[in-house]
Amino acid sequence: MAVPKQRHTKSRRNKRRMHLFLRKKQFLNCPKCGKPILPHTICWNCGYYKDREVVDVLAKLEKKERKKREKEMAAKEKEEKKEKSLSMENLSKK
Repeated sequence: MAVPKQRHTKSRRNKRRMHLFLRKKQFLNCPKCGKPILPHTICWNCGYYKDREVVDVLAKLEKKERKKREKEMAAKEKEEKKEKSLSMENLSKK
């Protein structure tokens, strides 16, 4: 059985373990639907990546779920348009 010749110091032990800690996941909000996603990934809620639709999310849903999702997306878009139209900059332009 192997036996160490000399004792390793705490600092040497900790240097060895330095890379073993866990990092917190960094989430971003999807610019289209606002759901939290990982960076550089497709949003699985709306199917968009970099302002382009990559996956048609509604195609695989059942009829009931599809209607619900379409209604959510329409409400979100309507809310965004309302926010843009009522901003101070837009009001001052008119």
